[in-house]
Amino acid sequence: MAKHLQLEIKKLNKKLLAIGDTVVEAIQKALAALEERREALAREVMEGDRRIDRGEVAIEEECLKLLALYQPVAEDLRFIAAVMKINNDLERMGDEAVNIAEHAVFLAQSEPILIPPRLKDMTISAMRMVQESLAAFVNSDSQVARRICGEDDEVDQYNREVINIVWKMMEKDPKTIEQATHLFSISRHLERIADHATNIAEDVVYMVEGKIIRHRAELPPR
Repeated sequence: MAKHLQLEIKKLNKKLLAIGDTVVEAIQKALAALEERREALAREVMEGDRRIDRGEVAIEEECLKLLALYQPVAEDLRFIAAVMKINNDLERMGDEAVNIAEHAVFLAQSEPILIPPRLKDMTISAMRMVQESLAAFVNSDSQVARRICGEDDEVDQYNREVINIVWKMMEKDPKTIEQATHLFSISRHLERIADHATNIAEDVVYMVEGKIIRHRAELPPR
């Protein structure tokens, strides 16, 4: 039975990583649609969300089946528990990609507006966190995961800076208010993507070390 469980765990791992790749691609496409004003690409992201939703349900059902059939303990139990949580965060990231794509559609149909450079910096940081958190999961690397948790502060700071920049933009030119409000929202969605990446990193620490580090209780001092 133990051998069968390990085979099922390998399959589960593969399925989760496939969903992770799909989500990363969706986020990248949504951001490209925003920067390049490509409405068709944004709509592609919106239409592809069903695939992510179906994948999330399939993985959750598989996790529940393994728990019921094999009653795993120790590392195997932590792995399955982590997969269930990471699966949920990936689906929510997919939702955030759709939200960004919806704003990208509006902006592509509107008069061009300057995208603050800080929003691009925020994009780079958030995407790095997503990709590194998934790599930490693949490599069972709790040290990298802990570092990722600390990087969320950088994205939060970028978000505050973007908000200030966009406020000044609206004050200087009230005609930009409608488009600028979409930039506000996009910045918030990016911040949430980084939050989900942090959640994944925290789950990796639990999976590897058996420690729950939510609310920064176990993080090293800055």
